[in-house]
Amino acid sequence: MITLDDVRAAAGRLRDRIHRTPVVTCRSFDEASGFSVFFKCENLQRAGSFKIRGALNKLLTLSDGERARGVVAFSSGNHAQGVALAARMVGTSAVIAMPTDAPRLKLAATRGYGADVVLYDRQTEDREAIARRLVAETGRVLVPPYDDPAIIAGQGTTALELFEDVPVLDALLTPVGGGGLMAGSSTVAKAMDSAVRLFGVEAESANDTWLSLQKGERVTIAPPPTIADGIRNLSPGELTFPILQKNLEGILLVADAEIVETVKFLLLRAKLLVEPTGAVGAAAVLAGRLPLPKGSRVGVVLSGGNVDPGALADILKAS
Repeated sequence: MITLDDVRAAAGRLRDRIHRTPVVTCRSFDEASGFSVFFKCENLQRAGSFKIRGALNKLLTLSDGERARGVVAFSSGNHAQGVALAARMVGTSAVIAMPTDAPRLKLAATRGYGADVVLYDRQTEDREAIARRLVAETGRVLVPPYDDPAIIAGQGTTALELFEDVPVLDALLTPVGGGGLMAGSSTVAKAMDSAVRLFGVEAESANDTWLSLQKGERVTIAPPPTIADGIRNLSPGELTFPILQKNLEGILLVADAEIVETVKFLLLRAKLLVEPTGAVGAAAVLAGRLPLPKGSRVGVVLSGGNVDPGALADILKAS
C-alpha cells in the first residue's frame, strides 16, 4: 500500500507546517511499568492530535481544482479537527459529519477552525453514507479518516520522527481505531528496524481489530461504549487491515478503568494531558499487557490530548 519513501515524501510536505512533537520520558512511569518508555507526544500536536498529519498531507496532494471544491470528512472528533484546520491552512472549506455524542470540546474546536458540522446519530445512522451523500450533493472531495494512502503516509510521519529521535526500540505501541496511525507507523518501523515488535491497542469493548485478526478477516461490532471515543470504530479499515495483518504481532486490550488510571498517572506524574484514546497504549504498558522482558525499550504514541474538561474532572475524581 505505502512505503517508507511515501512517508518521507509526506514528511517533506508537512515540514514547517505542523509541530515536530517531543519524545518524553518519565522515571515514575518506568518504575511503575518496569519498562524504559519513550512517549511520542502527539497530544502536543497542532489541533491536539496526530490527525493533522494525514489530513494535511491529503489536502496538499490535491490539485488546485480539487481544493477549490472543498472537502468532506466524517469523525467523532480528532480527524474532524485535523481536517478543519488543514482546510483552513490550504485555503479551502470543509463540511464534517460528527456524531451527536461527540465530545463538546472537539465539536466546538472543529467549528472554531471554520468547518461546517453535520450531526448524526451513531446508533442509527451510517456516517460514511452521510459523507458520500454530501460529496454527491456538493462535489466536494472526501477526506477519509484512515482508508486512504495519503492519510496513512501522513500518519506514518509520527513513527518516522520517533525513530529519528530514538533509533533503538524493542517495541512500538499505538492506539488502533480505523488503523491509519498503526498502518503508517508499522510500515516505517518495519522498514527502519525489522526486529521491532509492533502492538496495536484497543479498549476491551472496542475490539473490532482484535476480533478481525483472530478471524483473519474484517468483522463488524456494535457501537462500543468505551470512554476512548476516538477508537469507537465498528470495523478496521479496508486498506489498513491488510497492513496490520502483515506487520502486527498482536492487539493488546485494556479496560476502561485502566485507561482512566493511566490518564490520571500521565497528568499527575508525567505532567502530560492526554485524552483517553491517546492513553490506551500507555495503559497497556502500565497494566502489564506487554509480553516483553522487563527493561525493554518501548515507544508509545500518545495520540491526542483533546479531552473534554467535564470528562477530565470525572476522571480525576474517580477512585
